[in-house]
Amino acid sequence: MKLTHVSVAALAVVFAVSTASAAPAPKGGGGKNDQSMDFEPDNATSTPPSKTLERAIKLYDKRDYPSASIELKKVLDGESGDDAKNKQRAEFFMGKTLYQMGFYAGSMAYFDKIVQAGDNHTYHGAALKWLAALSRVLPETSGILEKIGTYDASALNDPSLASVKDELLFLLGRHFFRASDLDKAIAMFQQVSRTSPFFIRAKFFEGVTYVRQYQGKPAVDAFKEILIIGEEHPAQYSEDDIADYRELAQLQLARVFYSTQQFDTSIKYFEKLPQNSQDWAESLFEASWAYFMKTLNSKALGNIHTLGAPYFEDEFYPEAVLLRAVIYFNYCLYDQAQEAISDFNEKYGPLTKNLKDIIAKTDDNAEFYNYVKLIKQNKAGLAPETQRLVMSVLNDKTLMKTFAWVDELNHEVTMHGHADKAWQTTAVANEVLQELTVDQSVAAGEAGKVARERIDRLQRELSAFQRDGTKIKFEILQGQADKLSVDAAGGRVALDHKEEPIIVDDEHFQWKFDGEYWKDELGYYRFRIRSRCPKQ
Repeated sequence: MKLTHVSVAALAVVFAVSTASAAPAPKGGGGKNDQSMDFEPDNATSTPPSKTLERAIKLYDKRDYPSASIELKKVLDGESGDDAKNKQRAEFFMGKTLYQMGFYAGSMAYFDKIVQAGDNHTYHGAALKWLAALSRVLPETSGILEKIGTYDASALNDPSLASVKDELLFLLGRHFFRASDLDKAIAMFQQVSRTSPFFIRAKFFEGVTYVRQYQGKPAVDAFKEILIIGEEHPAQYSEDDIADYRELAQLQLARVFYSTQQFDTSIKYFEKLPQNSQDWAESLFEASWAYFMKTLNSKALGNIHTLGAPYFEDEFYPEAVLLRAVIYFNYCLYDQAQEAISDFNEKYGPLTKNLKDIIAKTDDNAEFYNYVKLIKQNKAGLAPETQRLVMSVLNDKTLMKTFAWVDELNHEVTMHGHADKAWQTTAVANEVLQELTVDQSVAAGEAGKVARERIDRLQRELSAFQRDGTKIKFEILQGQADKLSVDAAGGRVALDHKEEPIIVDDEHFQWKFDGEYWKDELGYYRFRIRSRCPKQ
């Protein structure tokens, strides 16, 4: 029966891409009072600035940002009589001022005007540093990468950008990766200096990008470079950064070797992940497939058994239940295989219907976003099992970033309401609020759309697994009647197959499972399984 395994054959590609979005950000990098940020091009002005613009810049230098924003707005509205170049200067300073005030969405809107103007804007190059600063406080879903992606990489050679060059190379790589321009993405990642705190992150995404291109060897080389960094512990990384990326690299290496059918090597890397890793349960599940492919089913079943522990009640691996059925089927243990299918149908049949009901709650994406917020707060009235299942996809890293953008906009709206009352009545404050309101509405709709897609995809996957379960059940019935299909018969383990030895070393003991899970036993379970199929 190849039907279940087909859905896992592309593990290295599918999971590598999803894990990439989970990669942690490097520590440090810029700040609100970073003096290196405040520079201007040599050709900034052609005529003297008006008194209003001069006053605005002095207020900015004194860090009286609300007052500076009011004066800058006068310049931009044409009240000061400044020429076009001085208005461009005011635009640049307005972007900086709103950034310093914490209105990042408003700041990005002003820098976007500069980006859209391109080389015709005097401050086009200077804006890059501020776009990099915004990328540290805004999620990718805000559109910040797309704005950085409009710049040619040659612009990064400007000496004024030296302090953020590696960061911008990495961000350009991320932009090209998201745009599926994978060759350009790799070219950007490979230019990040090894001494930069962004190097380890760039190397990880380089490996992921090669996986997307089905290039196993350079992907392995990139991930192994991260393991070398983990041994060297360079000073530019924190211990947490090194630990996080080392685990991510090990998981990706396991997936790459699995995809190239090097199952022994794949298992080696899966087993390197420590029990306290957030990806440990995922590695157990994926490793069970590698053990299955090696006909090491004692360990495959042991991993599946581990995933049934109460410690993993928030984790869902429906395919693991079907794999258990397939293993028992291949050993002609038809009763146990039937039991596994029954377990699957009993648990996931009702959940599939519940997911359909959730998706049908409303067609409006913004309303669906508000409904999902209730789910995240456990206030939607869902049954506990359904609540946990939905939360397993709502914690998707990409979705969390989408929600983070809405949260940021909500935060800025709240901050606007708490600002000085005199400033709230000004034209610039009204402009900022209008921008926030529009962005907030669009972002909530997008967040609802992405959430709906995640839940719908989960529902469709469960439905597909149910169909697989039906096919397996049919093969079980055929097996009991000794009428197996050619594919199903080809997977059987003969009666004379050598039983896997369960080896216990000096540091471990062998105990019979008594129905109670112990945390220190997780990952060490083994099943004695003997075939009842005919001899070959």
